[in-house]
Order: sequence, then structure tokens, then C-alpha cells
Amino acid sequence: MTDDANKPQTEETRRGFMKLMGKAAATITLLSACDAKMREQFFAKHFRELSPDELKHRLARMEAEYKAKYGVDIKVGAEPPIEGVVFAYALDIGRCVGCRRCVYACVAENNQSRDPQIQYIKVLEMEKRHGVDLEHANAYYDPEQVPREGHFYFPVACQQCDDSPCHKVCPVGATWRDPDGVVVIDYDWCIGCRYCMAACPYGARKFNWAEPHIPKKDINPNTHILGNRPRRRGVVEKCHFCLQRTRNGRYPACVEVCPVGARKFGNLLDPDSEIRQVIETKRIFVLKEDLDTHPKFFYFYGV
Repeated sequence: MTDDANKPQTEETRRGFMKLMGKAAATITLLSACDAKMREQFFAKHFRELSPDELKHRLARMEAEYKAKYGVDIKVGAEPPIEGVVFAYALDIGRCVGCRRCVYACVAENNQSRDPQIQYIKVLEMEKRHGVDLEHANAYYDPEQVPREGHFYFPVACQQCDDSPCHKVCPVGATWRDPDGVVVIDYDWCIGCRYCMAACPYGARKFNWAEPHIPKKDINPNTHILGNRPRRRGVVEKCHFCLQRTRNGRYPACVEVCPVGARKFGNLLDPDSEIRQVIETKRIFVLKEDLDTHPKFFYFYGV
């Protein structure tokens, strides 16, 4: 082709390039006008790429921001997975009475928004004659009238899957599975696309449509960077096995509060742990087994 034939295409390419450069320049100008904190957040590294000094700096910055916003001294920890530990959960649906104390303890422990309300645990009421029937389960029963004759109760939360579809679809790598089996979220990297919510077959992930609201008196000041630290609008969150507790040798809040001992938690790799005893001696099953997500949340009947 001749030079004249190439001229329109070349000119169009040049204009496109100049337009792109203009946008880039505008972005740089905007960032220059922003304060240092916004620039730092814009160029922040992924959590797993942080050096020890960078992590220490980020934790200190978060604590200062939360102090200014909530007027509370909030500690943000970053305890790593414990070597030789893989957490798992078991729930005795023969014992659960549907009181929902686990739901409320979880909200209080994990700084979940009160308005609009966010809850990680959903307790379903089911008829004994139908067995586990998610399609006809009642999530809006009266917790003051439990247990009801002819019914049983089936709590559902994040299943902490070994083959978790949620983390596979995240386009920015904001969620992943840690060596202790917990699927975590880096809230600073979450872009709120909600692909993970669409991929999760258990409805475990929650999206902050509005700015989360936690009354000052209700804030839990003991937090983890990948767990219960205060979140912002436009990010996804979910159960994380109370990292701020479990990575410090404590049970999740829901386990501690259960009045009938229906909830079991422990290390799958420890042959003497309670969770192993349940798995080896009880008739267990997992939710939606046919999906091959390999949950670490087991259900069983205590009898």
C-alpha cells in the first residue's frame, strides 16, 4: 500500500495515542492533587507482597485511621497461619436449637455493619419429615419460639472450601486460601465486582452496598487485617473463622457462645483434636457434596 493509503490509519492511531496520554496525564494530575494517604492507597501493594516493614507501616496507618474515624483504639494484627494447622468446623444438627446466638455473637465479634445489617451466619429451619431441604427451608422463623416440634435447625456460613470457586473468579486476586485452610479477603484490593458472590454456591459472601455502620460502643477493638477490621463501602466480606481469635489459640465466637455445644472446631491435622474425633466416629456429610468444592465445614447427627 502507498503512504497516502496508510495516512488516515496512522493519523487515527496518533489521535488515539494522544487521547490515551491525556487520560494518563489527568490521572497523574489528580493523584498529585490528592493527599499522601490517597496516593499510598492507590499504589498499595497486594497484602502477600508486603515486606515486614511495609506490613508494619500499613498496620500503623490503619490503626491511626480507625482511631480518627471511630474514636476507639483499634488494634490491627496480622498473625500468619499457624504451621501444622488446618482448621475445620463441624456442626451437630441434632443438637442445634435454632436460638441464633451464634449469629449475634458473630456480628458482635467481627464488626459487622448494624445498619445496613450484615450477618455471616444464616440459620435455616427445616421440617424433620423432609430432611435437609434447602428449597423449602425457613430463614425467617421466630427465634423466641424454638425449638419447634417437628423441626430442626441448619446453620449455614462460609464452608472454607479446599476447591473454592469464589477465589478462582476474582479478577484481581483479592481473595485466596491460606495454608491453614481459611479463605481470606484483602479488603484493600477488593474492587467490588461481586464475581465471588456469584460463584459461591452457599451464599456466604456479603457485599457492603452502603457505608457500614457500627456504633462506637459496639466496636471490637481486637482485629485482624484479613478478618474483622472495619470494612468500607463497596467491598465483599464473609466468615473467616475469627482469625483474630483462632490464630491466637482461641475458638471462634460462635463456638464459644453455643448453649448446647452443637459447634465443634479444631485442627484437622491433629489426630487427637475434637474435630478429628467427630469426623472419625460420626456419620458426617457436607453441603452440596456434588459440587466437589471439598468444604471444611462438616454436618453430623450426634446420635
